[in-house]
Amino acid sequence: MTSTARLRRTLAAALVATALTATAAAVPTTAVAFSPVAGQAGHDESARLAYQKSVAVQVLKGVFEEGDTKIVDRYVRSDYIQHNPQAPDGKEPLKNLALTFPQQFPDAKYDVKRVISEGDLVVVHSNLVFTPGTRGWAVFDIFRFQGGKLGEHWDTGQEVPETTVNGNDMFSTLSRPRTEQPGPRRFTAYNKKLVTKAFDELLVQKDLSAIDRHWNTEYPQHSPYVDNGADGVKAGLGWYFNQFPELKITRKRVVAEGDLVAVHAHYVNAPGERGQAVVDLFRVRNGKIVEHWDVTQNIPETSANDNTMF
Repeated sequence: MTSTARLRRTLAAALVATALTATAAAVPTTAVAFSPVAGQAGHDESARLAYQKSVAVQVLKGVFEEGDTKIVDRYVRSDYIQHNPQAPDGKEPLKNLALTFPQQFPDAKYDVKRVISEGDLVVVHSNLVFTPGTRGWAVFDIFRFQGGKLGEHWDTGQEVPETTVNGNDMFSTLSRPRTEQPGPRRFTAYNKKLVTKAFDELLVQKDLSAIDRHWNTEYPQHSPYVDNGADGVKAGLGWYFNQFPELKITRKRVVAEGDLVAVHAHYVNAPGERGQAVVDLFRVRNGKIVEHWDVTQNIPETSANDNTMF
């Protein structure tokens, strides 16, 4: 395998970099002036979450677009825990990537679609394109902050297909209002509880009637292999459950902000298989799930770290 091919393979499942595009207003670069040390007075929860989103974006942009190793030293912990199976623990592999990636792929773009943060976690949904004019990869990254720095990372990456069953791309917002930003944080707890319950009933317990209770009839679908609408979900998952009667789905973590709720889970179609790492992102409005994006990655046989993908 050539060095370029190895780098492509690594980046396909690696940390996603991003440009501050539509998310710039929600992720201000000036937020790094705030140091979110526990108990620090004068800054509320909103400022702390904005800081986390800003730092995550700036580190990724610095590494992958600017080749900036200093930003890694500033904002990534030396004991950085890595769950990407292609990357070892620690910040040094990230610094090494900053030295090589911009040289190999000078025209690559990292288009962040949406960013949410809750507690010490940040979720970034992006379209990673190595070469202009290609479809690239859909990527979800989840970061855990510790002491104001990036302390842990999980991700999933999936190549964007040429066509989709539903006719939608994997990134746009079609439900109205058409915004990439999360809604007001006062709805976070309610929407997180609703999605967690809906996810468990439908995917963990495999109860298709959960769709009637929790999903909106008009439901734009961005998973490339499932049709639009609540009926599309019911048909697609009905087939999936029938094909894999021993399917086991284990929810690992849920991160929410406003009307956006991300669920990180382990899907195992049959006993003994390694399965897939999946991140599902749901938008909730008026007590119903109204839109969905996801990324699925097969778990490889070997890993550069000992942490699993979860």
